[in-house]
Amino acid sequence: MRDPRQIGVVGSTGYSGLELARILLRHPALATPVFYMRDAHGAKCLAERFPQFRGWGEAPLRPLAVEAITASSAGTVFLATPHEVSAELAPKLLQAGLRVIDLSGAFRFRGAETFTSWYQLPAPHAEWLGEAVYGLPELYSKEIAAARLVANPGCYSTSVILALRPLTESGWIARNTSVVCDCKSGASGAGKDPRRDLHFVEVDENFKAYGLFTHRHTPEILEHTGLSESQVVFSTHLLPLARGILSTIYVTLDPPRSGADVEALFRKFYAGRPMVRIWRAGALPELQHVAHTNFCDIGFALDSSGRRLVLISCLDNLGKGAAGQAVQNLNHMLGIEEQTSLQ
Repeated sequence: MRDPRQIGVVGSTGYSGLELARILLRHPALATPVFYMRDAHGAKCLAERFPQFRGWGEAPLRPLAVEAITASSAGTVFLATPHEVSAELAPKLLQAGLRVIDLSGAFRFRGAETFTSWYQLPAPHAEWLGEAVYGLPELYSKEIAAARLVANPGCYSTSVILALRPLTESGWIARNTSVVCDCKSGASGAGKDPRRDLHFVEVDENFKAYGLFTHRHTPEILEHTGLSESQVVFSTHLLPLARGILSTIYVTLDPPRSGADVEALFRKFYAGRPMVRIWRAGALPELQHVAHTNFCDIGFALDSSGRRLVLISCLDNLGKGAAGQAVQNLNHMLGIEEQTSLQ
């Protein structure tokens, strides 16, 4: 019988993987995780490869091999790996009886054609797509608790879905109106691979839009808000900072509502969900309020007609947008408080 509190981590060299290591190494309910990577540069423990972890404990570092993971005592494996690598590794680990939390986009969609169309990669086997649970705990905590495979959401998707779902589920958005999701992210959201457009001199003192009508998080937003592609305008921008996402979302309400109505709807929807913080009517969150946390802060402003609503949704793209949310999902799978190691 595998112990789900024995953790393996594949992929610790990227920004999300390093953030995941920080959270897991201080988690009070877990044994010391074992980390696997393709090139450890001769290091035998994580601190030898990444000096920032000196004094955190001697977390073992092993060469990546599926056979080594399946032969270990691990019961749960995190995949902080590229989409195609997760698609290859996850089925083998699942077949060996491990539970998998995948931070890539490989298993986020119900249909294989969605992944193929938006990611331009071969889709994982349909059997595993059908078994995967979308790892947004505020919406699917019961399913996550029982899951063998959890597909961690995208960072932009998390900020937008959490802001819109109370409205779409309640039917408050006016029919035949557009929903504009204008989102900005720090540079770590683009990953760690060297790219000219992410060089310091390209990002610093600059601000630009990218991925218009083609961003891979679009289908997640559509699937989990119930909105149609023709109704949603989703724009993404690169901020000259390391981490954080601020999404400004414009909707039209029908019938008109008061600020008290909107605030009450969100507070009721997220009651008992400690990682989502609802701000009072008219107060707006900022990136500095969520940096280095696992919170998603949601505020709003409503015009005098009660119809035009602007939502502000803020989170840390490496926290609630990636590694923090992955650990929040693990906590649900272990049956412990979801904010463990995240506050």
